[in-house]
Amino acid sequence: MYALKNKVQLIGNIGNNPEIRTIESGKKMARFSVATNEVYRSANGEKVTETQWHNLVAWGKVAEIAEQYLSKGNEVAIEGKLVNRSYNDKEGVKKYITEVYVNEILLLGDKKKKA
Repeated sequence: MYALKNKVQLIGNIGNNPEIRTIESGKKMARFSVATNEVYRSANGEKVTETQWHNLVAWGKVAEIAEQYLSKGNEVAIEGKLVNRSYNDKEGVKKYITEVYVNEILLLGDKKKKA
């Protein structure tokens, strides 16, 4: 049960091509977003689609996989953990951000490699 304390699983579509950075040690980092959709019926019977955007970060081998195989629009399943952090913007205002640190990526649907 220890592994279940902070576990996130999402299935959605990549919102942008991964932004890849290589840090001084040579380790790669990938940043990208995933959109998940929930569809339900409103009180008056209308179909409503609600989209949530999630910020994702991948490191090392997972970042390399993201760089090689992920592109905008791909459907993926991801597993990772939720991380909250804060930073000060250019004006010195403290900002808070929630990200998913990705442990695993599974390509769903069309598995074409990006051109």
